Amino acid sequence: MAIVMVGCSSPQAVKPTYTPEKIAEIQGYAKDLTALSDRLPELQELIQKEDFIFARNFIHGPLGEIRVFMSRVAGSLLPNEQKPARDLAKQIANDLVEIDQASAVNNYKDAVRYYGETVKDLDAFAKLIPQG
Repeated sequence: MAIVMVGCSSPQAVKPTYTPEKIAEIQGYAKDLTALSDRLPELQELIQKEDFIFARNFIHGPLGEIRVFMSRVAGSLLPNEQKPARDLAKQIANDLVEIDQASAVNNYKDAVRYYGETVKDLDAFAKLIPQG
């Protein structure tokens, strides 16, 4: 007489994690993003001085690549973290467009408001970046 046991359970799903190599890759992109984010006080100063021409130049110049770096970071995150990162990247880009539009018509109040939104959204984006 032989007894055969058949298992009916499915294998446990393994939660995706970051490899050290992937973290290093993301950190490289994050370093570029941080370099741009660290320049945001320059934009704040231009807005405070109501130097709207240079504020617009700053958005299109030095900050022009911020969306590219955010996109690289977002695309490198775990699948369940990519959508929130992409949504924040889109919101940050929209915040900068709002600052640009406010600056085009010398609207100090809106420029200050959207600068604050940009900083808040960048902080939220940074929290999605895995640390080594």
